[in-house]
Amino acid sequence: MTHLAATAMNRAAHMWDERYAEPGYAYGKEPNEFVRAMADWLPAGPVLCLAEGEGRNATYLAGRGHAVTAVDSSAVGLTKAVALAVERDTTMITVHADLADYVIEPGAWAGIVCVFCHLPPALRDRVLKGAVEGLRTGGVLLFEAYGPAQLALGTGGPKDPALLASLADLRPLLEGLELVYAEEVTREIHEGRFHDGPGATVEIVGVKR
Repeated sequence: MTHLAATAMNRAAHMWDERYAEPGYAYGKEPNEFVRAMADWLPAGPVLCLAEGEGRNATYLAGRGHAVTAVDSSAVGLTKAVALAVERDTTMITVHADLADYVIEPGAWAGIVCVFCHLPPALRDRVLKGAVEGLRTGGVLLFEAYGPAQLALGTGGPKDPALLASLADLRPLLEGLELVYAEEVTREIHEGRFHDGPGATVEIVGVKR
């Protein structure tokens, strides 16, 4: 990683620490609605939640019986994730790591969840290819992120167009998965104070062949 890239990553981690240090849960305590709707697709077994933040999805999936590992660059967010797990009488493993450095173990996961994780294109490509490799045969990827149309809505997500990928951008990165559901949608998102209103997202459910 170049010095410039490392500086940008450190700045991003600091921003997330500041956001998660504010009172309450930035995106609420309830799971992302797409994750809730598609959770039955996840087979029994360990689930990896990438860029998990304050733990709302990880806690929900742990409550459904999965052994969950939550990865995030914000130590503050992960501390709140553990607190939420305790509140909900569940447990999870937390890993404090930037996705630029985190290696997804190949063939290890029954499910990988990647929700509102907006990365620079080269890193996004590497992480998603790693997620495909990380799934067991029959394992499932649940992915949702804002697409380019979100810029015009302004109801959440990054302002940098480079961080917003279309379904066409993402399909080539997911070779090895059967995309049982893959759509660009606009839906009402009311998940904390930073995601509030109509959101233009890309939603994907992919099963490892």
